[in-house]
Amino acid sequence: MIRLLLACTIAFVTYRLARKLIEDVPDTVDPLLLPVPQNDRETLRRQSAAMGVDPER
Repeated sequence: MIRLLLACTIAFVTYRLARKLIEDVPDTVDPLLLPVPQNDRETLRRQSAAMGVDPER
């Protein structure tokens, strides 16, 4: 029972710290924006490379 209480407390504290860190990020920070792919073939190559297979189209 005490282990469960301890685990829940640690999870809650971690959650609150993460929320605090996320809220502290200024609004002026832009997310990393990737360029839009030129065509479907490039998109298929990227997806296939991410999955570790060769494109079949």
